[in-house]
Amino acid sequence: MNRILGILGLFLFVFIATWLAADVFSGERASFLTAYNQSNMIRRVALFGIISIGVAFVIITGGIDLSIGSVICLAGVGFPWLVYTHGWPVWLALLAVLTVSAGIGLFHGLLITRLKLTPFVVTLCGLLMYRGLARGFTEDQSMGLGNDPTVKAIAFLGGGTLNLGWFKLPVPCLILAAIAIVAGIFLNRTVWGRHLLALGNNEEAARLSGINTNRLILLSYVTCSGLAGLAGLLFFFDVTSAQPSDFGNFYELYAIAAAVLGGCSLRGGQGSIVGVVLGAAVMRYLANTITQVSWIPNNIEFLVIGVVILLGVITDELTRRAVARRRRSQQLG
Repeated sequence: MNRILGILGLFLFVFIATWLAADVFSGERASFLTAYNQSNMIRRVALFGIISIGVAFVIITGGIDLSIGSVICLAGVGFPWLVYTHGWPVWLALLAVLTVSAGIGLFHGLLITRLKLTPFVVTLCGLLMYRGLARGFTEDQSMGLGNDPTVKAIAFLGGGTLNLGWFKLPVPCLILAAIAIVAGIFLNRTVWGRHLLALGNNEEAARLSGINTNRLILLSYVTCSGLAGLAGLLFFFDVTSAQPSDFGNFYELYAIAAAVLGGCSLRGGQGSIVGVVLGAAVMRYLANTITQVSWIPNNIEFLVIGVVILLGVITDELTRRAVARRRRSQQLG
């Protein structure tokens, strides 16, 4: 709870500081607090929040997934390629993209659990392979939304809004809310969620206690890649065009940073869905701060991501040491 309150406080600080710097004291026309900008920000938070929840499941197990951006690319260019280049029915193309995305997670999980390969190596190779595959079958050509009325109707899920009077609520926000609720219930209210946290804390002890750790690892990677595939479709529907050479580039870094900032320990065994969503919000609003505040250089976004991840790791290590010292003092006392 303290970590969630801390990240909420950080979000409010970033929000207020950006408003003051961009709208109040800049002397320029207000743009940060406009309904248009806030609607766009909520949409981006929702899209990145979806992939952040996925990677959180993997991080909780003590693993990592570096292939998220490439899976997003594969889904984002694969759907229009199937529909417009090969004439697949829309429903079949959607099913194929989501199945392949989940299958990628299953593939990763099997390599990790059966062959005992490290998650870093497996997913790093995936990062290269899936983007290379997307660039190969599209011949590096940009894929657009096209004129199919069914596709345009479905694109409402990624690019549509619900009119609430003065404010337009992006549809992806509702999708994120549904996913977050299901993920939160699973992690905090089910025996499988408790087993997942136990696995991250100590895999060997979890296995000896009768927990099927391999099955949980498979589930976490399938969830991560499956949500990345869903997000890839939503990202495509939002921007209506995808270039395979850069679509989804570095999105895995945003997701990992959001998860770490939101309370997921890179050692595994800790995580909060609410914290992860707030972490995604902080990351997106920090990016918006760089854009909105004129005196901040626009090319330092990756610097911010690196600093956030580093601070998260430092905080995790200091917290681990403090807990260990407390336990030792209690045992001696």
